[in-house]
Amino acid sequence: MRVILQKDVINLGDAGDLKEVADGYARNFLFPKKLAVRANEGNTKAALHQKKLGELKREKRKKAMEGYSSNINGKEYDIIVKTGGGDKLFGAVTPMDVASILKKNGIELDKRKIEIAEPIRSLGSYKIKIRLAEGIQPVITLHVKKEEE
Repeated sequence: MRVILQKDVINLGDAGDLKEVADGYARNFLFPKKLAVRANEGNTKAALHQKKLGELKREKRKKAMEGYSSNINGKEYDIIVKTGGGDKLFGAVTPMDVASILKKNGIELDKRKIEIAEPIRSLGSYKIKIRLAEGIQPVITLHVKKEEE
């Protein structure tokens, strides 16, 4: 059966793709979850139009994020934290902490876009990747410093 995917389906395709699938898979899984519709002349034209619009939106967003990325990439920020004995922190520096530091510097970002490889639990400098869009991942440097008493 030929179907047009309404949403991205893992191991099958992206929204707007025209796919050939087994009848049972379409009737029992794709149609009830509204992941796809049966491909006919009208649906096919509408799906192609939607796919073109989606691609234009993605391109526009990507261009905007490239400009935004150039403002962020390579910048350095300091965060002051409380420490226990030595260089160990009380708790850890989280993406939410990084987002608040960026917000203080005039950069509005969702904490889910900030990638910290492993929890920051000690003083030092760390490279932090920010996911803005597909293929656009600026890197900032975060200097974790001890609070002076």
